[in-house]
Amino acid sequence: MSASPSIHASAVLIGARAVLIHGPSGSGKSRLALALLHAAAQGVIPFARLVADDRAHLEVAHGRVLVRPAQALAGLIEVRGLGIRRVPHELVAQLGVQVVLGLERAERMPAQSQTTAILAGIALPRLAVAAGVDPLPVVLAWLQTPDGSG
Repeated sequence: MSASPSIHASAVLIGARAVLIHGPSGSGKSRLALALLHAAAQGVIPFARLVADDRAHLEVAHGRVLVRPAQALAGLIEVRGLGIRRVPHELVAQLGVQVVLGLERAERMPAQSQTTAILAGIALPRLAVAAGVDPLPVVLAWLQTPDGSG
């Protein structure tokens, strides 16, 4: 398959599906990715592995959206205050949810239309997190409740 243009996003494989993390520069994409990796290391979630940090490629295959790291950044993640670090990573994963960080406003009780994203023409669940709100509890709640993939 030909490489798709990269997008400014991070992705973490959690169990069988990946979380795609979008947001403006400085919104905490890498921080959330690291927090998910740490949650798995602490046994809060069963498994997590980095797919991409900062740049990701999306493609559609057999009705699924796949995410891959940008080749030059594969296995690298920014740790604010430490710089770039190498971590174990996956080469490809199926997307399960999109998390959008740094929004000016996110509804406490979002309407159904606000909880779906269309990525590469495929509908996926969408979690919107307002700026200043810790996204980790939101993602963990989604994963650990019947509406999530966990």
